[in-house]
Amino acid sequence: MHDLTGFQRDLLYVIAGLDEPHGLAIKDELEDYYESEVNHGRLYPNLDTLVEKGLIEKGELDRRTNFYTLTRRGERELDARQDWEAQYITA
Repeated sequence: MHDLTGFQRDLLYVIAGLDEPHGLAIKDELEDYYESEVNHGRLYPNLDTLVEKGLIEKGELDRRTNFYTLTRRGERELDARQDWEAQYITA
């Protein structure tokens, strides 16, 4: 997780919070959060990087649409990140 960009971590959180989201659903969520446009040239290469790192899996809804899910490793990495953050943030 330490070698990911902030954008890639945000992608993991969005994918974790949605049920098998497709790329445009992820893009919409991030645009709402960032309050600016996320272009395809940024989104899809970062999703592919997360697939290559084994943190997410890409499935096919149809010939044009892919969906994304966290792998077990992705879930463990997010849990570890939340534990790490929690030691520095008190409620």
